[in-house]
Amino acid sequence: MLLIRCFEDKVHEAFQKNLVFGTTHLCQGQEAVSAGALECLRDDDMLTYTYRGHGQVIARGMDPEDAFAEIFGRDSGCSRGLGGSMHLADLSLGLLGSFAIVGAGLPVAVGAAISAQLNERGQVAMTFFGDGSTNIGTFHESMNLAAVWKLPIVFICENNLYGEYSPILLTTPFEDLAKRAIAYDMPSDIVDGNDVVAVYEAVLRATDRARAGGGPTFVECKTYRQRGHSRSDPAKYRPDDELESWLKRDPIARCEAVLKTLDGFDASGIERIKLSVENLIDEAFESAASAPWPEVRDLSFAALRQD
Repeated sequence: MLLIRCFEDKVHEAFQKNLVFGTTHLCQGQEAVSAGALECLRDDDMLTYTYRGHGQVIARGMDPEDAFAEIFGRDSGCSRGLGGSMHLADLSLGLLGSFAIVGAGLPVAVGAAISAQLNERGQVAMTFFGDGSTNIGTFHESMNLAAVWKLPIVFICENNLYGEYSPILLTTPFEDLAKRAIAYDMPSDIVDGNDVVAVYEAVLRATDRARAGGGPTFVECKTYRQRGHSRSDPAKYRPDDELESWLKRDPIARCEAVLKTLDGFDASGIERIKLSVENLIDEAFESAASAPWPEVRDLSFAALRQD
């Protein structure tokens, strides 16, 4: 979670320094969802995620330098600098892609789940999406097909209460989005998305069910993004006390508090972890920011196809 938080803070810094070309969407405050859920996957499992998906790719094991370089448009990026912040992918890690179109990753994950079901190796697919995605057609089509065919897939809704700038109750008639699963006779869970252990336990139940042939599960993680929707959005549309209330439930601070009660962890040990992570991110940042740009020839579809 610290790695994700430090990475996102650096991306924000980079944007202010004009190192980021295009837009970017940050996930500070939502780290427990990525860290808890991804811990349940095997190396051969597959996942899709949203344009706010930096947390998922870092939790899955993408080198922060590769991710920074992609966001900065550099040739050493995971997609050779051609995708940017909203298109981080690495097939060797099962990272099938983030999607700039809301909900577009859902049917892709269903396709991955069909593949997993056919190959009979016990793989699962996982897809992350926001609360706004539950109102669009591809969400319902994906849920329906997954339920009918009992596909090995876990649907993880990061419910951060806002669809871009709109509070959830302006676009959806209720806040508990797990109700959507009832229509498809699909098991569901609602968990505190700022509690990494709660997320892990719920998603582990879901992945175990999927691997055993029990079909899909819908897991709703109640969480909150601490920054605006994208770029330099100041998020002035939020009530004055809302952010302060959620900052008191910061997932990293809560995890630290729990760790300090366990044998082998103390304040000095946690500070050493923080320093190590900060140094790693600083080094990755500097290296990516000085990496070469793609050659013009690399921008052509023909050159990419030949590779």
